[in-house]
Parts: sequence; structure tokens; C-alpha cells
Amino acid sequence: MNRQWIFRYNPEGPVTEDVFEWTQAPEPDMIDGQVLVRNRMLSLDPANRAWMRGPTYRPQVMPGDVMHGFTIGEVVKSHVAGFPPGTIVEAMGGWQDYALLAPEELTIRPADLPLDHLIGAYSITGLTSYIGIFDIGRPRAGDTVLVSAAAGAVGSLAGQLARIAGARVVGIAGGSEKCAWLKDELGFDAVVDYKAPDMRKAIRAACPDGVDIFFDNVGGEVLDGALRAMNEGGRIVCCGAVASYDAKGKSYVSPLLPGVLVTKRLRMQGFIVLDHMDRRVVAERRLRHWIETGLLRAATDVESGLERAPKALIKLLAGGNRGKMAVTI
Repeated sequence: MNRQWIFRYNPEGPVTEDVFEWTQAPEPDMIDGQVLVRNRMLSLDPANRAWMRGPTYRPQVMPGDVMHGFTIGEVVKSHVAGFPPGTIVEAMGGWQDYALLAPEELTIRPADLPLDHLIGAYSITGLTSYIGIFDIGRPRAGDTVLVSAAAGAVGSLAGQLARIAGARVVGIAGGSEKCAWLKDELGFDAVVDYKAPDMRKAIRAACPDGVDIFFDNVGGEVLDGALRAMNEGGRIVCCGAVASYDAKGKSYVSPLLPGVLVTKRLRMQGFIVLDHMDRRVVAERRLRHWIETGLLRAATDVESGLERAPKALIKLLAGGNRGKMAVTI
């Protein structure tokens, strides 16, 4: 049987467990040109929430769909040359045990690497951090790089990559424990607790020479605080806007936009990592070197069991994770 989580409805406000329905269906029947994949690990990402709200860079999740999700899996049956049983693949396999997919929907991955790295640092998460820092932000030695959601999957890697590039790195995270973790274990130079009474003042204190690059995963009032601290000619890397994903009603929009972009001559650029897959081989080679030499730590927060996927997504959206959030299936 194929256990599945079905998406029921898009909630007004935060995601709750009743947004999903647990079902079981027969293992899918195959036809020529298809590959049956047994999902082994499921990625949980803030973007999962954005997909519920409407079309983005990919189709919206619709009621009745198996909940969309990025997976690492193993080919168990194949009617396609080049994908023998046992092949490890990544795909949009969804919140389920088995996915029936076409070969163009699959990317073969090394079988000798840990699954938590294949779902994180050596996949979309790591590539997003790499492209955002090196191709969009382009740090120079001595720059101050500010990273929001710095204890999350992308933010924790992005901050470390900026440090490797020779920048001074400041992270924004929620709570004293996360802030201590970023500084003591991941090597951030300074941290800002966005739960502090005056976050804008705290950003100024942590960045006395201003901010040259802001890597933004949050938007909202966090973006507003960073804009006030930006140096002339600074770069803003727009990776996500998690502050608005679970928002009920209108989310906060900074009154500084677009005026501050003009007066400070800022470059503000969004990006979707799927547009940069031609950079994957180089990025993955460098990421692997840095991880294996200890310069980069790929932290993971893994829950066990497909049945825990809704709880894990809720935990992620509430900021309860450190590093990459995933579920073993």
C-alpha cells in the first residue's frame, strides 16, 4: 500500500494538522516510460506553505492533491533504460511512500552520500545558498553580510558561505538558544534576536559599519530593519518571504520601499534556484569540499516517519528547527 498525505484546503493563517488527510492507496500501476520510486526522505521547506496559497514558480497545490514535496528516493521498478532498480534519485515525489514518475522528472544522485546531505546541502537547499551568496550577493572580503532566518536550512549555510568568502557575518534568528548556536557552533561573528524589544536597534549595534549584503529569507519587518542599516551600493538577495506565508490578511510591507533603493543606490534581486541549475556541478563540488574539510557544517533536523510530516512542517513554519528540516519515510 502507498501511504499518502492529501492536501485538503488552504488555511487562513497558520497551517494546522487538519489541512492534511492521511490515506492509503494501492501501489501505482506502471506503464512503459515510467519509473516507480520508493521515497526515502522528504524535504520540508517554507516554500511548501507558499505553494498552498497560489501559483508561484510552480503550480499551486490543489485540494485533493498528494501534498507536494521534494524527495530523495530509490528506484524499485523501471521501464526506462538508465534507471535500474536501486538507483538513488531526487524528484518532486510528494508526501507519500511511492511516486510514479517520468525519467525527465528524476535526477540521479550518488549512492555513497548520506541521505540527509542529499536532501539538503547537496541539493536545492545547498545550491540555493550557494547561488544566493556567490552569484547574486557577490561578497567581497571585509563586507558585512546580514542573513535572516539564519538558523534555518538556507540561512545557516548562506552565512557560513559568506564567512568562507571573507565577509563578516551577522545572523538574525529567534531566541537566545538559536543565536548562541549560530555564534558558538557555526562561526557567525554576531547575532540578532528578532524577538528582542528593538530589533532595528539590535541590527545597528551588530553592524556598526552598516550592511553591504542582506540575504533575506523572511521579508516583512525584518527586511525593514535591514533596509535601514544598508550601506550605499549594497545588495539585497531576496530568497524567500516566510513572514507572509502563514500571515492572515495583509502582511507588513516596508514604507522604505522603493525610496531607500534609490537614495542608497541598492540592488535588490530575487532569484529561483531552478534557473541556475547549470551551476550545480561546480557548486556541489565546492560545497562537498568545504563540508569534508570541516569549513562548512550542514546541520539537519530530521523527524522519523511519514506520519510526522504535518507536525514537522508546522514546527518549521513556527521556527522550531535548526538547519535542514526533513522526514525519513
